[in-house]
Amino acid sequence: MNIGLLGGGQLGRMMIQAAHRLGHTVSVLDPDAHGPAGQIADEVIVGAYDDQIALGRLAAGAQVFTTEFENVPAEALRFLSRHGRTCPSAECVEVAQDRIREKRFMLQAGVAVAPFAAINTPDDLQTVPADLFPGVLKTARLGYDGKGQAAVRSLAEALVAFERMRGVPCVLERKMTLLKEVSVILARNERGETAVFPIGENEHRNGILHITTVPATLSDELTEMAKAQALRVADALEYVGVLCVEFFVAEVEGRATLVANEMAPRPHNSGHYSIEACETSQFEQQVRICTQMPLGPVVLKFPVRMTNLLGDLWFPDGESQPPREPDWEQMAGHTGASLHLYGKSQPRMGRKMGHLTERLDV
Repeated sequence: MNIGLLGGGQLGRMMIQAAHRLGHTVSVLDPDAHGPAGQIADEVIVGAYDDQIALGRLAAGAQVFTTEFENVPAEALRFLSRHGRTCPSAECVEVAQDRIREKRFMLQAGVAVAPFAAINTPDDLQTVPADLFPGVLKTARLGYDGKGQAAVRSLAEALVAFERMRGVPCVLERKMTLLKEVSVILARNERGETAVFPIGENEHRNGILHITTVPATLSDELTEMAKAQALRVADALEYVGVLCVEFFVAEVEGRATLVANEMAPRPHNSGHYSIEACETSQFEQQVRICTQMPLGPVVLKFPVRMTNLLGDLWFPDGESQPPREPDWEQMAGHTGASLHLYGKSQPRMGRKMGHLTERLDV
């Protein structure tokens, strides 16, 4: 079967690798002909994601369609759905693209989120409850890796931040006492069958995921709660595909509890460990769902740590100096280490260039 993929980044690259192992082909639509996914795709269609001609070419050559990033235009998926199945649907992606809609949806599904207010105008800030400060102001759309958000301690700071964000719709969230962040990644097929991956514990640096450790250090109660709530979100969405739901473990009245942060309607950075550490990776699950194969087992084979490799590694003396290839032998030349490089030719500070997975039992 040929899978039509919107997006040409590293998530797409790893999904194509899984598709090839299962005997399927992949056509990629991406503005960049030489992106990480396009380098190994069976076909690359160069064009914008809302280009009707390019979408038509993708639709003509594939039987099922998916995406590797959540900011793909929902209308592109809606167009493709007239030519085959989409995993996930345009409707699911639309919910995840807007923080206001996403948080309201989670509340309707019975999943707790941090106290928040939707901010569309400066007047909205004037009427928010005082207990939302100190808080975090986040753009409702297009924020990722710590972008599009600002810590605000007061109404005055929030008004300044809102102006800096050019007055686009935002969410103001109360700043909570956070103990850790965890990711629940699951696969759900068209029959409603599910498989939940072992939960990962995330550490960020400068708003970008740095390390995911699996299994997460969570109580049995919180572990089961996180899985159940993620499944509740997926079932309420009637989701088809791989979904990540991020949770904060927050301290509320002296007790650890879960609040949902956000969801990603695709394989997720925090699930890269599954390539080596699970019987079935998150990328293979996406391919299995697209091609209507049974879901694979997701039992953790060994404890593991995944570290993102950013472009910073190429600039040990700062960006003013020419980039230097890192010492891969020193970094990854030991038992239990698996190095993944994404084929990006230009390293930049903060850019994800690869990841390193390491067994923790050797």
